[in-house]
Amino acid sequence: MEYDNIEDCVRNLADLDEEFKLLDVRNIFFVFNYSQEVGELQEKCVKQLNHHRYRLGIITRSLKKIRKKCSSDEVVKISQTISKRKSQLHDMEQVLPKPNGTYLKIILGKLNVSMLNKNDRFRYKNEYEKFKLILSIIGFVLAVINILTNVRVLEIMLMFLLVWYYCTLTIRESILKVNGSRIKGWWRFHHFMSTVISGVLLIWPNNSPWYLFRQQFMYFVVFISIIQYLQFVYQSGVLYRLKALGERHNMDITIEGFHSWMWRGLSFLLPVLFAGYVFQFYNAYTLYKLSYHEEATWQVPVLSCLFFLLFLGNTITTSMVIPQKFRERFMNNRNIKEWNIIERRYLRKGKQKRYGKE
Repeated sequence: MEYDNIEDCVRNLADLDEEFKLLDVRNIFFVFNYSQEVGELQEKCVKQLNHHRYRLGIITRSLKKIRKKCSSDEVVKISQTISKRKSQLHDMEQVLPKPNGTYLKIILGKLNVSMLNKNDRFRYKNEYEKFKLILSIIGFVLAVINILTNVRVLEIMLMFLLVWYYCTLTIRESILKVNGSRIKGWWRFHHFMSTVISGVLLIWPNNSPWYLFRQQFMYFVVFISIIQYLQFVYQSGVLYRLKALGERHNMDITIEGFHSWMWRGLSFLLPVLFAGYVFQFYNAYTLYKLSYHEEATWQVPVLSCLFFLLFLGNTITTSMVIPQKFRERFMNNRNIKEWNIIERRYLRKGKQKRYGKE
């Protein structure tokens, strides 16, 4: 309802002033109590969690030493309990604030980027995935245009986009890491290296070696964009199914390589990933040959080394994960079998005692 005269406005504003004073007092009371009490509780929880994890570590190390002295039933039972407890501690840790890593401290200072609300974390993770998908599509379009045309401005636009994309990606992934993402160290380092590669490409002079490598690089960007799209579709579908089944962590993200849970429907994706790694090696080889060109600048051998490091790191990391996951699967199946045997023994003993009493 609107007011017809100035007196009504003045009177209602005076009433509103009284309400504002009450609101201001309540807000100050809330901020003071929330910041003090919640801060103390968080600090106590972090200390107790670290202490609990420390004692679990002692028990785990002790169990390895005395494994031969104990029966297999006791070892398996304790190992199962420790694994379950570690999982519970990890879930508790996700709702507690974490200190920023060195990279975020350099960029953001002491600003804490921990998200205590699980929905906020999940929304941020989804925004990260959409960001990667949209930028991959834009990169694909620009690369195709550069293949069909030869305009220096479009080349610089693509290089600048790649520099900005990978810089932003490293920051976003660092924030995700603080908030519980399980992305491995190599894949984060992979994006730091990609940022350097994009920066070196951006300042590469417009000379003969560049034009000899230009077309190959544009095809490489197209191929990588297609891989990232396929990976986004595949991983998003797998994460959705596993999340619905309660089997995976909400903060798992898509990455430029093979991850621990990528087993379902993997037959088509794994060869494509290795094809991308081979393309990286081909780039390194081409640049190595171009480094002997009379007009070659320092960018050519540097890019050759960087592409080779990407190929080497991606290939080794992916190749190491596959047998590791086979071993983990074997051990999990073995533990399940041993646990089933123990369970049947206890049930058998329980039946014998019950029948004996009867």
